[in-house]
Amino acid sequence: MIEFATSNWILRALILLVIFGAVAAIVLFVSSTASRRMQVSRDLARLSGDGNSPSSETLTRQRTEGAWAKMVKRVESAGLSLGDTAESEIGKQLRAAGFISPAAPRVYTLVRLILIFVFPALFLGVSLLRAEPPGVFVLYLGCALFAVLGIYVPNLTIRAMAESRRREIINSFPDSLDLMLVCVEAGLGLESTLDRVGREMATTHPLISQMLTETTLLMRAGASREDALRKLGDNASVDEIRSFTTLLIQSDKLGTSLATTLRVYSAEMREARRLRAEEKAHRLPVLISIPLVVFMLPTMIGVIILPAIVRTIREVIPALTG
Repeated sequence: MIEFATSNWILRALILLVIFGAVAAIVLFVSSTASRRMQVSRDLARLSGDGNSPSSETLTRQRTEGAWAKMVKRVESAGLSLGDTAESEIGKQLRAAGFISPAAPRVYTLVRLILIFVFPALFLGVSLLRAEPPGVFVLYLGCALFAVLGIYVPNLTIRAMAESRRREIINSFPDSLDLMLVCVEAGLGLESTLDRVGREMATTHPLISQMLTETTLLMRAGASREDALRKLGDNASVDEIRSFTTLLIQSDKLGTSLATTLRVYSAEMREARRLRAEEKAHRLPVLISIPLVVFMLPTMIGVIILPAIVRTIREVIPALTG
């Protein structure tokens, strides 16, 4: 039986699939058991009347709920909890990448679970379709590596998206500060200034426009300036925006001139942007030296020593050999 299993690649693939499925089932069972207490705590908090029960969901949230969120609800209703012990840290990373939905951490966990099975399945399919399928050990090792890759690919993607979003916010925020300064000096209040700047920058900088518009809507809905501005800093997840909102809150509490505050902070951010541009410019010679050494230097050396090599082959080697 063992000899037949080692000689038949189909049977080896089936055995490998059974082993991989058993390991995956054990991991899912352990994770579901570990997160059951967290799910019970969330259910108790939801039933305690804190306004987060399913019956208190707004019609807008129900209409704008995406397909992934609905899939998460179906998976959790089937008995598999998608909660995570580090859900707060995952939520911060997702907010920094622009995903502010409450279901985003659970969708992130669901995507990771799907990729754990999709990547090894693709690897198995490609390997078994080859003329000479690899051995059982190679298949098992490849499936394990691709499963680990399925865990880390979403994390790397979220980090790249967060860095891109942060760079876009930092580069475009000084322009919005200049517009805010013009509006404040023209006599507009803080709420009107944010609303006007948000509408003016809808085409050039849509990300900044969206954040300012959300802050204006929060103020109009009854939230205090401090809460709305702190919400702006949390949604942006950028240190410069948090410093700006803290500066506005302190200026509002102390009664200092808002125009002076905006003028000083705008000058600082533009100086910081100029320094970042100079830093990138100074890095160019170092970056250019890499292709110079890799591509141009061997060619130059070859051109220089080629005549000596030709003369050595034609004259020196025949003279040495007689």
